[in-house]
Amino acid sequence: MTIVDSTSATTPGRLTGPEHALTTARELAAQFAPGAADRDARRVLPHEQIRALAASGLLASTVPAEHGGIDVSTETLTEIFRILAEADPSVAQIPHSHFTFLEVLRLQATEAQRSYFYGEVLAGKTFANAQSERGTTTIDRDDTTLTSRSEDYVLDGRKYYSTGALFADWIAVRASFDGAESPAGRPAKAVAFVPRDTPGVTVEDDWDGLGQKTTASGTVTLDHVSVPAAHVVAYSPIFDVPTTYGAQAQILHAAIDAGIAVAALAEGVAAARAARPYFEADVDRAVDDPLLIQAAGEATVTVRGALALLGEGARAVDAARRDLTEHSAAEASIAAAAAKVAAARASLEASTVLFELGGTRSASESANRSRHWRDARTHTLHDPTRWKLQHIGRWALSGTLPPRHGLL
Repeated sequence: MTIVDSTSATTPGRLTGPEHALTTARELAAQFAPGAADRDARRVLPHEQIRALAASGLLASTVPAEHGGIDVSTETLTEIFRILAEADPSVAQIPHSHFTFLEVLRLQATEAQRSYFYGEVLAGKTFANAQSERGTTTIDRDDTTLTSRSEDYVLDGRKYYSTGALFADWIAVRASFDGAESPAGRPAKAVAFVPRDTPGVTVEDDWDGLGQKTTASGTVTLDHVSVPAAHVVAYSPIFDVPTTYGAQAQILHAAIDAGIAVAALAEGVAAARAARPYFEADVDRAVDDPLLIQAAGEATVTVRGALALLGEGARAVDAARRDLTEHSAAEASIAAAAAKVAAARASLEASTVLFELGGTRSASESANRSRHWRDARTHTLHDPTRWKLQHIGRWALSGTLPPRHGLL
């Protein structure tokens, strides 16, 4: 199947509105899905698919109208991610950071920075992340530093799990200002937007996860990288006030899990229809086995429940964006957390029950149905649902506001 390659186009497509964006997502998903199992099995990185995604105009979906975009709602963006993840969750995860750092620009950038970077996105340029580090005391600590030098900065450090960096035009690097502290007494942080081909930037394809194999979530090394001050955006102040930053990031992660769940359940149903019935069921078709019917029913309820909470969470983020208060931001965080917990459970349950529905032949390596479980197990480790349940429970029992950070 031919996929549109952005290298053959002078400018990416321009979307006219939310319905156009959703239609485009469905068309891309129909192109991406047929090769997803093979790409996973052979770990073929989806360069062609990411170029097609950039060429489609979808990556500019949240650019504000005053800057030439269509500024889709979180509900629409969440559905775009779910549609793409149902087709190929690795492809869906790659642009997650792109939209998360567009949110950093919306919240913290100067008008000049917004104009420049939104222009880059409208031209088809892509962002990826360089956030997480190994060896630090906690995951929210950044030993990567930005050091002031005359009129610019110098960036040094090493980042891991840098999803999409291998495909990106710009890498958004989270770093601590050398020697500076936020009002809370912690190192003040910023995001440095760095072109991938900048001298001193090395991107390694060393991701070896058991799932989400083709996200290229490898290592980014930053060796005395020069960064203009105009490409540095403060990060720490995002959390000094109520915000939907973390809730939006989490609802998009939930959409990826929900997409995995829908795809796994559909594959399980297809496998059941092709399976032989178990002799003790005394039926002619496996799908008439009452125990399989029960298993399919239970999984369907779990998946449909996750989809309902996904929509509810996305709408809560949109409501908070329209009327942002301490309470509405908290509501959005809790709703997104509930959706993430439900979607994680649904993806793991559906990707397990598909083997029960399909029987022994569904475990064939050539069919690569295990990719659904491996993708679910890997992506649901992104941030622990056990802590989301703690915040949900405290909110329910005592109205305790959830903390402000990028994972809630």
